[in-house]
Amino acid sequence: MTELVPSTTSRVAEQTDSTVNERIRRQTEANVAYFGKGGSQAIEERLCELDREWDVERVLEANAATIALTGLCLGALVNRRWFFLPAVVAGFLLQHAIQGWCPPIPVFRRLGMRTQTEIEQERYALKAIRGDFKTITGNGDEKATAALEAVRA
Repeated sequence: MTELVPSTTSRVAEQTDSTVNERIRRQTEANVAYFGKGGSQAIEERLCELDREWDVERVLEANAATIALTGLCLGALVNRRWFFLPAVVAGFLLQHAIQGWCPPIPVFRRLGMRTQTEIEQERYALKAIRGDFKTITGNGDEKATAALEAVRA
């Protein structure tokens, strides 16, 4: 049974069809393999691309805001019945916040939109291949500080 309020980091993937999750996972692995072979410059370029990649949450937010604003404008200028559209969008956003699912999510996932966690997995795999985490040394607080600095780099 699925939890009523799933974990923030896994809620979208848990609500996504397993075949879609598997396709996204395979694509991420292929990206890591391809760019990992390309050397440090290829990895750096891919990391820059990952910095610009929109995760599924951001796409959903932009989509919802666009539809809600359109509904507000049409409600004010055309017919008051259009005010129903932002109400529906708000309901979908609430459902997504609680469950990690709403009607546009399956469409976005099938289009290959990844979660932030999935993007970060590719990022840290590429950084590990590049050797970013070899410099983590020290004891206690020093090691923790070095680890955080390596992750932020």
